[in-house]
Amino acid sequence: MDTLQFIHSYWAYLVLVVLVLATLNALFKFFGNKEFEARDFRISLFTLITMHIQLLIGIILFFTKDYFSTIEQVGGMGEVMKNSALRNLIVEHPTTMIIAVVLVTMGYSKHKKKLVSKPKFKMLAIFYTLALILVLAKIPWGLWF
Repeated sequence: MDTLQFIHSYWAYLVLVVLVLATLNALFKFFGNKEFEARDFRISLFTLITMHIQLLIGIILFFTKDYFSTIEQVGGMGEVMKNSALRNLIVEHPTTMIIAVVLVTMGYSKHKKKLVSKPKFKMLAIFYTLALILVLAKIPWGLWF
């Protein structure tokens, strides 16, 4: 379980770097009226892949940590919701990260349906920026540094 936590924590650095790169790439090329290239496609695809891998690791970690026992031990979900640390760990972080992965997936899917560069970058910029904001808001910074 410690190995899985280690992988989840350090893979998160890669996810964050790739998500920032993909978001900035989409924003700069959208506002710069640049052409969509194969490299842009690969950046957005790699972002999608790394985020989905992180989600799978997180889901496995969630169930191997047995948070259901923790919920039971503290007296139920009502008590979890009163404790900000537990609420963040068991509810807010997983939920927010799932939403971020959904946003990246939607942006990636929508950009593929566009035929010209500007709308492609627009879809990526909107959805990846929203996902980045959510990821930055719910990274457990205290555990990272």
